[in-house]
Amino acid sequence: MKFKIAKEEFLEGLQQVQHVVSNRTTLPILSNVLIEADGDGLRLTTTDLDVGVSGVVQAEVSKPGSTTLPVKRLVNIIRELPSAEIEVSVDAKNVASIKSGPSFFKIIGLPDGEFPPLADFAEAKEYQIPQGKLLSGLKKTSFAISTDETRYVLNGIFASFKEGKLTLVATDGRRLAMVDHELEFPSSHEKDFIVPTKAVQELQRLLGSEGEMVLRLTDNQVCFQVGDSVIVSKLIEGNYPNYRQVIPGESKERLTLGREQLLETTRRVSLLSSEKSNSVKLSFMANQVEVAANSPDIGEAKETLDVGYSGAEFAIAFNPEFLMAPLKSLEEEEIHLDLIDEMSPGVIRTGDSFLYVLMPMRVTG
Repeated sequence: MKFKIAKEEFLEGLQQVQHVVSNRTTLPILSNVLIEADGDGLRLTTTDLDVGVSGVVQAEVSKPGSTTLPVKRLVNIIRELPSAEIEVSVDAKNVASIKSGPSFFKIIGLPDGEFPPLADFAEAKEYQIPQGKLLSGLKKTSFAISTDETRYVLNGIFASFKEGKLTLVATDGRRLAMVDHELEFPSSHEKDFIVPTKAVQELQRLLGSEGEMVLRLTDNQVCFQVGDSVIVSKLIEGNYPNYRQVIPGESKERLTLGREQLLETTRRVSLLSSEKSNSVKLSFMANQVEVAANSPDIGEAKETLDVGYSGAEFAIAFNPEFLMAPLKSLEEEEIHLDLIDEMSPGVIRTGDSFLYVLMPMRVTG
């Protein structure tokens, strides 16, 4: 195998696929990238057996072939090379010689026959989704994915194709983020599934704001195709909890707040919340809300925001990180905060497609 390639193209292609490779793998081949040189380009593929990523880069191939090379080491070498053009040749024993200007590296690979193939999606259900819509939905929900490995069904995003909508949901038991998007698909393609965190992270790197992507789905695997790039992932097995039952019914009070203003205020005030009392208190009074934090051993902070509020006076406390998470991910200028009382969950909404349920913390004082 022999090819010439631009340094930046090669580096970008390798960086796109290297994230799924684990440093703690027991199988040496899983530390490697499969490089297939053919026609006028290379296909680069990595996998950890749960998630696989594959992409194409342009190259001048003078001798087709394939091999696997240690991806992290290869990235480090390519990044440091002095010249803009790289020449790579691989012999029959999978030893790669890399030349760039005055530099020369030899790196030992493994046969491509040992590399586990990505799943086949010939019999899969297929959906066309606008990239921008999916990217926005993932951004607005993925921050609420649980990291508690004992509740593995929550370690991903629940996706549902039902009644002409794609619904995405993430929860860790203390908060829940949900997005609905109108989408056309045949009723025979209605399905629920859970995409693991790692695949969600890879997908967010790959998606752009323009154009369509293709999602293919079997009973236990999903494939996301964006142009020539592909992400294949196993699905999380198990039943996702009934998330609709935690969404509160009719709210008593609705406040409309500037998203950026609430984010900045919460960020400043939370500087004086302690690990022990990790909360900020929102106190509602006529035409204003006071955001406050206090810790007996640190001090206190307060800031007031002007809002159109004429309801009863009351206070509710939230974890500041959980309150700020959706505010950082949204783009709307204003958000609605729906409240019932001090002990019921608060709900942040924007228009009609996004909803965020946040459990309150106990208020003292």
